[in-house]
Amino acid sequence: MNLMTVNGIRLEVQTIAGPASAAGSPALAPLVFLHEGLGSVSLWTQRGLSWPQAVCQATGRAGIVYSRRGYGQSDPVPDVRQAGRLQPDYLHREAWEVLPALLQALQIAHPVLLGHSDGASIALLHASRYPVTACIAMAPHVMVEDISVRSIDEARVAYESGELRERLRRHHADVDGAFWQWNDIWLSEGFRSFDIRPDCRRITAPLLAIQGLDDEYGTLAQIDDIARAAPHAQKLTLADCGHSPQRDQPQRTLQAVVRFLEGLD
Repeated sequence: MNLMTVNGIRLEVQTIAGPASAAGSPALAPLVFLHEGLGSVSLWTQRGLSWPQAVCQATGRAGIVYSRRGYGQSDPVPDVRQAGRLQPDYLHREAWEVLPALLQALQIAHPVLLGHSDGASIALLHASRYPVTACIAMAPHVMVEDISVRSIDEARVAYESGELRERLRRHHADVDGAFWQWNDIWLSEGFRSFDIRPDCRRITAPLLAIQGLDDEYGTLAQIDDIARAAPHAQKLTLADCGHSPQRDQPQRTLQAVVRFLEGLD
């Protein structure tokens, strides 16, 4: 485990080496993987297979995977349900304060951002203000839908009385902090007005938005609204796919990412 201090907080960071560049040839922009609301570095790996490793290998790029504060092995958030509770702008702060500081520390100027769910929203927000080589948003949230709130409330029940807490415990040093900081803010009245569609209008970098047709946390309105805000965006819808394209349709998602990044620095 590698911990890196960013803005006074220790973050779990995993680096994936890219192929050696030919003499005189610049390396391709690295991929930066941004996890979902309950994700972490380790949760990108399923059944022993690391999806970030597969993407980096298939695209010939290096990669950075990190756990946000309160997730994985990163520093926890003290008293997360009271004084440390996340605010409705928590995704904006991650995109516009933490991620820029992390990229600066890693000396990465124009990354390829690949985000899932909350991480996709962070990727979109960052790309709306900072230069990126490309942005890939899997199951993004650009506004709050009723289906999202219902599923997140069901997750609360599963965490309190089902097996969800035990499944997550091996991925987070502070599993209760990781769960409640996500669940509480999403179910709060203040978060219902979350809407980053105006920010998406400022994205000029190549953009790919991916959505499963069976996503239990969002509808196709999410990526349709991205395409309306940024008409140059490419959309991909996947059948037999829920909220996690990289888990439900890993090969089709990987192929789409490879095709999208072909020819980009």
